[in-house]
Amino acid sequence: MTKDIVLVSGLSGAGKTSVSNVLEDLGYLCIDQFPAELLKELVDLIENDNSHKYDKVAITVSIDDLDNYFIVLDNLHVNAKLVLLDADEEVILNRYKFTRRLHPLLLTNKANTLEEAYMIEKDILDRYAEKFEVIDTSDMGQYELKKDIEELLCIDNHYRFTLSFESFGYKRGLPMDADIVIDTRFLDNPFYDERLKKLNGNDKEVYDYVIDNQKTKEYLSIIVTYLDHIFKEYVKEGKRHLTIAIGCTGGQHRSVSVTNWLYAHYKDTYSCLKSHRELS
Repeated sequence: MTKDIVLVSGLSGAGKTSVSNVLEDLGYLCIDQFPAELLKELVDLIENDNSHKYDKVAITVSIDDLDNYFIVLDNLHVNAKLVLLDADEEVILNRYKFTRRLHPLLLTNKANTLEEAYMIEKDILDRYAEKFEVIDTSDMGQYELKKDIEELLCIDNHYRFTLSFESFGYKRGLPMDADIVIDTRFLDNPFYDERLKKLNGNDKEVYDYVIDNQKTKEYLSIIVTYLDHIFKEYVKEGKRHLTIAIGCTGGQHRSVSVTNWLYAHYKDTYSCLKSHRELS
């Protein structure tokens, strides 16, 4: 089994949904409360998948069903990673009172009070805590939770920060999803060169015209210094994605060339995407 399966379990109210949200941002396909009886079919699907859709799968599991999961997984010879969540009793009780949701063990009549439900799950958790690391979410914010999960699963956060570089033309307006906008309209314009007018920044002649210009080189030096700082700070804050929009008048020459240059500059450092709005 070469694919990555993660089980997310722990006390009800300790944050399994929050962990699923974090794992989704990290590229996991998250499944909530998948029956242990169907695990064999899921494992077969994962092992035979060639589309990479099931390369990373995370399943949220009620802690009272965790024994059944491990019995099935052991029989299938699958080693799954476990994210185990804990929280103080007062925190759990307050979360349920605040959300006005009903505890799963009360719904299934396995407990008569919220305190009893907490103690039943706590006993199971303590047994697993002897073999697995536990994340206590009592006083934990989203950023700290994400950091702990990445460390527990040995995920390199640096390469999980995704950048989308998008060229555009100002005559059609700014892209709605832009986080950072870079204006290239003051750079020398290949449009006024008859040899280059009908080409675009994907063509070598136009790209070299724009990028080899001294004015462009000075501008790119300033931009890279700015973006390097911005990207590092956003990574620290736990942001997952930024869209950097690069614009010129028509979105054909200068913006496309600079977008291609920035993509090439950062693609080995971060996960990068690029698109050219006016060319599509």
